[in-house]
Amino acid sequence: MELKKNHLGSLKALGLINYIFLFTLLIVTPAVMAQEESGVDFKEYKGKIVDTKSDDVLEYATISVTNSNISTISNMDGFFTLKVPIDLVEENAVISYLGYNTKTIPLKSFTEGSMEINMEESFEKLPDVNIVDANPMQVIRKVMKNKKANSYDKSLIVKAFYRESIRKRKTYASLSEAVVEIYKQPGGAAGADYIKLEKVRKSTDYRKIDTLVIKLQGGPYNNLNMDFIRNKDLFFSGDIFDIYQFSFDKMITMDNRNVYVIDFIQKASVVEPFYKGKLYVDVNSYALVKSVFSVHLENLNRAKKFFVKKKPANADVIPVDTKYIVDYRELDGKWHFNYSRIELSFKIKWDKKWFNSIYNITIEKAVTDWVDNDQGISIKNRDRMRKNVILTDEATGFSDPEFWGENNVIEPDKSIQNAIKKIQKNNE
Repeated sequence: MELKKNHLGSLKALGLINYIFLFTLLIVTPAVMAQEESGVDFKEYKGKIVDTKSDDVLEYATISVTNSNISTISNMDGFFTLKVPIDLVEENAVISYLGYNTKTIPLKSFTEGSMEINMEESFEKLPDVNIVDANPMQVIRKVMKNKKANSYDKSLIVKAFYRESIRKRKTYASLSEAVVEIYKQPGGAAGADYIKLEKVRKSTDYRKIDTLVIKLQGGPYNNLNMDFIRNKDLFFSGDIFDIYQFSFDKMITMDNRNVYVIDFIQKASVVEPFYKGKLYVDVNSYALVKSVFSVHLENLNRAKKFFVKKKPANADVIPVDTKYIVDYRELDGKWHFNYSRIELSFKIKWDKKWFNSIYNITIEKAVTDWVDNDQGISIKNRDRMRKNVILTDEATGFSDPEFWGENNVIEPDKSIQNAIKKIQKNNE
């Protein structure tokens, strides 16, 4: 199928695609970065979020503080740490998760150590679905129509935590973490937003894997480009119905509200690689609440050329699996880009070698706070992160977890925590 020339919703529009570099061996020895002292008083609350019946952990749940914009995300093991300024310790923590009843817990009721928080699935009777309203094509059209009304369209300064990691199978070759400030511009165009790097730490050590160094270009800008609402070329473009086939899955609850679940996949007649996945749409406002999707890898020859910008001549890079998560948070009737995660797996096939190498790349960003930029504060161009930044080139070392001070961060998963412990041991 021939698509409109102005459509950029293919892999290139995701912003991550041409951002993977493969080079010959480069050895980087981690240095030690001194811990910075924080002058801000805060209190730390820890918890683990689980299903009350099955005891399964609930990953990527949102934990927010009432009467503030402060929030964090639970990790893959269900754990979270929430850092709250002293003047907000009388507030509540609000835990929300797709398909579960929202839970509110006073901060003062948190126990010492890590508190287990049990969440119950929502089994309330859903209203009868109006066939017209649940028609997937109609739902998508209303999402597009209501984008502006559902979006917060003022200038914002957003604080976020960012992490990227590269593994060869289970061995970490690179781990970078940063706290960034995102200057969101009014007008709804993702391309106008820019980032300032606040704090960063990293460790890269390729000596134990093989003759490749993989670097990611773009850093936190990759996650900004995943915003379905602000990046108009990513998904909700003018020729969306020429590319995708939509079907109604079901209706569920999220944050005590009804949500349509819409499945989508690129049409069989479309040759270029696009996406397949699920959209979660609020029944009343038709706001996009969440999206989980992957790249349609049926045509590998076309797909793989989008992922790699530079590689050795004797290596073939084959995408094995992809997964993208985009999550939004509602506040006062407006929806904010809250969390995104990218997971990529690649197989490196070498000429004249019997065995292939499997690399796993994970990139995630969580919004932890934001304020209105009423005064129009701007950052000079020289102080802004470049959009082609390689984050591992921006830092000189790795430090202990207390390095982050009062900043809210995503708790490391078990595998990352083990890697951090090894890094700290090597630095001692």
